[in-house]
Amino acid sequence: MSTETKPRHIGRNISRIRELRNMKQEALAFAIGVSQQSISNIEGSESVDDEKLKAIAEALGVPSEVIKNFSEEAVFNIIGNTYHNDSSSIKNNHCTFNPLDKLLEAFDKNEKLYERLVQAEKEKVALLEKLLSEK
Repeated sequence: MSTETKPRHIGRNISRIRELRNMKQEALAFAIGVSQQSISNIEGSESVDDEKLKAIAEALGVPSEVIKNFSEEAVFNIIGNTYHNDSSSIKNNHCTFNPLDKLLEAFDKNEKLYERLVQAEKEKVALLEKLLSEK
């Protein structure tokens, strides 16, 4: 049995994010200057070249990393963790936020955390270099 993970299907991720943004293939095609058939072909592809992915990400209003790492499981977790079944929500039984926005918030938090960790490591290296030069 192999523990190797299957690569993400970038085209399917593009399709799901486009749908969450309530955007039709024609609108995305127009935004990046290709035909609707090209978008259909892209959404059927497992991989997309970085330049095209960057243009699509910009048109969808998300970083390309969000498209690469998109997970429907994460969207369902966000909905499941924020939906409360009380008497007020029974009247309004639909999602009141965009799960993609929640994913973008999480991405931004992780990016800021990464930047702080890198800065801390740079400070450690500078201190160690200073200590070594004093010896």
